[in-house]
Amino acid sequence: MATSVESNLETYTIKNGIKVIERFFVVPLDYSSPEGPQIQIFARHMIPTEKAKTPEDEAKLPFLVYLQGGPGFEIALQGNSGHAGEIHGKGYQTLWLDQRGTGLSSPVLPETLPADVKTDQQIAEYLSYFRADNIVRDCELIREQLLGHKEKPEDRKWTLMGQSFGGFCAITYLSFFSEGVQEVFLTGGLAPLVDDPDPVYKALVPRIIKRNDLYYRKYPRDVQRVREIMSYLQKNDVRLPNGGKLTPSRWQQLGIAFGGSGGIDGVHQLVLRASNDLQLFGKISYKTLQLVEGQQPFDGNPIYAILHEACYCQGRASNWSADRIVEDHFQFSWDKVQSADGNTPVYFTGEQIFSSMFDDYKYLTAWKGAAEILAKKTSWPPLYDLEQLSRNSVKVSAVSYFDDMYVDFNLSQDTASKINNTEQYITNQLGHDGLREDPKHVMQKLFHLSKREID
Repeated sequence: MATSVESNLETYTIKNGIKVIERFFVVPLDYSSPEGPQIQIFARHMIPTEKAKTPEDEAKLPFLVYLQGGPGFEIALQGNSGHAGEIHGKGYQTLWLDQRGTGLSSPVLPETLPADVKTDQQIAEYLSYFRADNIVRDCELIREQLLGHKEKPEDRKWTLMGQSFGGFCAITYLSFFSEGVQEVFLTGGLAPLVDDPDPVYKALVPRIIKRNDLYYRKYPRDVQRVREIMSYLQKNDVRLPNGGKLTPSRWQQLGIAFGGSGGIDGVHQLVLRASNDLQLFGKISYKTLQLVEGQQPFDGNPIYAILHEACYCQGRASNWSADRIVEDHFQFSWDKVQSADGNTPVYFTGEQIFSSMFDDYKYLTAWKGAAEILAKKTSWPPLYDLEQLSRNSVKVSAVSYFDDMYVDFNLSQDTASKINNTEQYITNQLGHDGLREDPKHVMQKLFHLSKREID
C-alpha cells in the first residue's frame, strides 16, 4: 500500500478560498517487486472552502483526480479559475498529480538517478517504469490511502479527468482498475488503441502537413525566410544559451506549436525575428536563441522525449517511428528541399520525437544510449484491456477536437467505439488546448454529457 508521508504535509489557503494540502506518498518503483526500490509521488489536494466549511463537510465532497498531459510534465499550482474553478464550482475536491518522474515526484534527470543506476542498460530499465501503466498504479494506491477507509463502496471511488496523455492514463485506469472509478472526463484524450506508434504518426503526418500549408498561406514570405534560416543553421555551429545545438532539424521542431491556439502566429514571430537578425547582424541574436530554447522544454522534462513513442507500445518496439515515417514526405527533409525548386517550403515537424534530439539537446545527450535501448525494446507490457473496455460500465464523457494535430480524430473515434458507455462532444472550433483556451465551455459540455440526458 502507498505510504503517506504525513510529516511532510503542509496546508495553506490561496486566493478565492481554496485550501491546499501538499501530499507526498512513497510507492514501489516496480510493482512486481513491492519491497524493492521506492519512489516519491507528490500531489496537491485542493478543497473549495465555499463548499466545505468544516472537516466533516470536506469528507463528504467527491474526489476528482486531474491527470496532466505529457508524458513527462508536472502540473503547476492551480487557482480557482479556468477549468479548476469550473471543477471546484461543481463541488469536487481535487487532486493534482505530479506523475512519477516529474515535478516533485522523484523527478527524472541525469543528476537525480539512483546511485546504482549508471549504465545505459540500467538507465533504460529504470526509465521503463515511468509509463502510464505504473502512473495509474500509483493513483490506485493513493486512492486506497485516501478513500479506502470509507464505509460505503461508492464513497471509495473517485472521478478521473485526463487532458491529452492524461486521458491515455485514464483509459489505462479503466482497463485495469475500473472498480475504483466513479466517472471519467476526457479532453483530447481518447488514446489510439495501438501496439506501436507507426499508425499514430502515419495518421498525424497529413494533419501536420495541413497545418504547414495553412502557415505558409498565412505567411507566404516565410517560405524564403525559413529557407534562409535553415541554410544558415546548416552552415554554422549555432549554440543555444544552455549549450544545446540549434540545427535545422531542431528549428523544424518549433512546429509542435502548430497544434495549439496561436501556435502558427507564434512560430511566425520567431521566424521573423531570426530573419531580421540575419539581415541586421549576420547571425541569430542571443535573445532570439533564448526564445527558441524556451519553446523546447525537453532538457528539463526528458521523459517526454525518452518515452513519448513508448507510450504507444504494447509488446512491440517503436524503432524511432517518427524518423521512419517522415522519410516518405520529402518536405520534412531540408537536404531534399534545398535541392528542389527555390520556392519549395520546408515543413515544420509536429509532436514527434527524433533520434537526433539526443545529439542536439544539451541535457538529452546523457540519455542517448538508454533511448536507443528503449527504442528497440519489444517487451513492453499491456496498456489497455480491450475486452474490459468493451464492457465498461463507468461513464466516459469526452470532448474531441476534429482538427486535433496531436491526437488523430479518426483514431480517437475508433477508440470511442471500443469503450462502452462513452459519449462525446465533437468540435472543430477548438484545438487540442481547448481546455485552456475555453475552459468554461469545455467543462460545461462535459458536465452536460455526464447527465446522459436523452431527448
